[in-house]
Amino acid sequence: MPGLPVIPPLRRHAAVLAACLAIAFAPGATGVLFPPGAWYAQLAKSPLTPPGSVFPIAWTLLYATMGVALFELLRNTVRGQRRGPLALFAVQLALNAAWSWIFFGLHAPAAALVEIACLWVAIAAAALAFARHSRLAGALLLPYLAWVGFATYLTWAIVRAN
Repeated sequence: MPGLPVIPPLRRHAAVLAACLAIAFAPGATGVLFPPGAWYAQLAKSPLTPPGSVFPIAWTLLYATMGVALFELLRNTVRGQRRGPLALFAVQLALNAAWSWIFFGLHAPAAALVEIACLWVAIAAAALAFARHSRLAGALLLPYLAWVGFATYLTWAIVRAN
């Protein structure tokens, strides 16, 4: 239809998507601030521990899907419907950021195990809340939930072996 603005809504969506991706990637900064280092290298680990090169690839994909999930939630809700799902998303982001600091920064695997269990619950709650508004948004959080479940096992294995 003539006269309808086509570009501005696309720009607005692109800007919102970019903001959602930036928010989702924010917890990754603690991984940069608190890298594994020599302390982690000397720990006994599960034989299922992937090579170190797998983690940045996995987390890049997971943060991207988290950002798209957030975007999908925003696209499929109105302001009054967002408070609960966004609060759960914020909680899991904070817990995600805290894990690297606790595990690698403080060298506290047992505390990190408790923390990552809380993270898993927060992700599950966020996925359910997102799915109530968009099945796609909820489904996009499931690989993240699975990876954190695996990371919980890896953390438990370190606590047990060390």
